[in-house]
Amino acid sequence: MGTSRNTTKPNSRAYRAANQAIRQALITLPAGGCEEEVPPIPESREWSTLERDRWEELWESPQATQWDETAKGTVALLVAYEHMLLSGNGSAWVAQECRYASEALGLTPKSLTTLGWRIADGE
Repeated sequence: MGTSRNTTKPNSRAYRAANQAIRQALITLPAGGCEEEVPPIPESREWSTLERDRWEELWESPQATQWDETAKGTVALLVAYEHMLLSGNGSAWVAQECRYASEALGLTPKSLTTLGWRIADGE
């Protein structure tokens, strides 16, 4: 049985070809985050101060530079799911949906790679 491929080693076959093309095509996101105006939080319900702060934090993240108005619903759901989980009112279903929303928005290392994004090195 051969050794497993290591995509981080330059001499590995897994490192070359398709992976090299992917690395070259990455979109670099600004480490300082998004400087556009934060959209208003949906008025569908009452949001706590912590939830409003999290909304702003997400819209100021580097990933938010790649979002458009259609991401507002997903960001709102993520904020609500996180609040439920952190307040002890969440379930396994809420945790799963929270993970899906995080991945859809590019907020996990795996989803950054899948979306072809990377965050620039900070200065």
